[in-house]
Amino acid sequence: MSLDEVRIKIDSIDQHLLRLLNERAELVHAVGEIKRKDDLDIYVPGREDKLLRKLVEINRAQNGRLTERAIRAIYREIMSAALALENNLKIAYLGPTGSWTHQAAVNKFGHCVEYLPEASTEGVFGRVAAQTADYGVLPIEHSTEGAVHHTLDHLADSALQIYAEILWKADAAVMAQGGGTAITEIHGRAQMLAQCRPWLERNFPGAKLVEEASSSAAAALAERNAGIAALGTPLSAELHDLRVVATSPSEHATQTRFIILGRRSGPPSGHDNTMLMIHSHDRVGALMEVLQAFAARNINVRQIENRPTPCGTQARFFLEISGHHSDAAIQQAVAALEGHAAQVKMLGSYPAPAWVEER
Repeated sequence: MSLDEVRIKIDSIDQHLLRLLNERAELVHAVGEIKRKDDLDIYVPGREDKLLRKLVEINRAQNGRLTERAIRAIYREIMSAALALENNLKIAYLGPTGSWTHQAAVNKFGHCVEYLPEASTEGVFGRVAAQTADYGVLPIEHSTEGAVHHTLDHLADSALQIYAEILWKADAAVMAQGGGTAITEIHGRAQMLAQCRPWLERNFPGAKLVEEASSSAAAALAERNAGIAALGTPLSAELHDLRVVATSPSEHATQTRFIILGRRSGPPSGHDNTMLMIHSHDRVGALMEVLQAFAARNINVRQIENRPTPCGTQARFFLEISGHHSDAAIQQAVAALEGHAAQVKMLGSYPAPAWVEER
């Protein structure tokens, strides 16, 4: 076929795609009406994950040219448009605009919903509690820094729960104005600069590395000054009209776990994790008793964090375990712990992520 014939065929396919997308939107609207009537959540992460995995399998069976990442990205925006039509979904996140948390939230919910930056963890919790945001996105663990204690401590004191989880692989981008001006300074967060220093010094010899309070502040500075580059998220480059000059290699990437904060726990998906906070007496064997309660019922304890309590006579443990809080085995383990005078608070059950988001 000639170029013009190929383009005519593409135009015809695009017309069919638009018709089908609008038919899909009508069906999604019908689902939304049913959910509102029955007071069900519009966003269901377990259903979303099953749909994406099914689409990837269909594409593979058809020997499709599109990659799994492309399929997920396309349908992320299709589902984002549907969520925006149904509920004008509002997502609070730990800001500022263009932060890593903002980038992770956009990769999860798409570009069509509304994003609300908050300067603090307290602000995100406050937004969701006051119902001025439907969900909140917060970091809970960094591969280089460990658990984010601010998030854990607020979960301990709040009635809000973990609704879903995002695994995010962060590749840092060096961004600057276009025009070929030589880069003399690279600004960014201290941790990211330190992590990428060998790569930056190798690829930008002579450029001075300057610490900033945030990646977003660095991007704003680069937007105003030719010759200054920022180290941050690709989203920051879009927001500040900067060109991505280089992206850090995989060995300098970090992985971060984010929680999606909701007003209730997620429904069972068949492959879930649960976060618990446990208070027990601070004595020899206390942690062993906690672990034994789960081991005796064949429940996998995936992670443990301990935090100080105002009362020095108690120990506080945060446990992530495999399974949903409604599972009989987990309920039996909690009952056994409470029988030994431990206090147990369920912080949320959520689908175990099977996909690492990245940009």
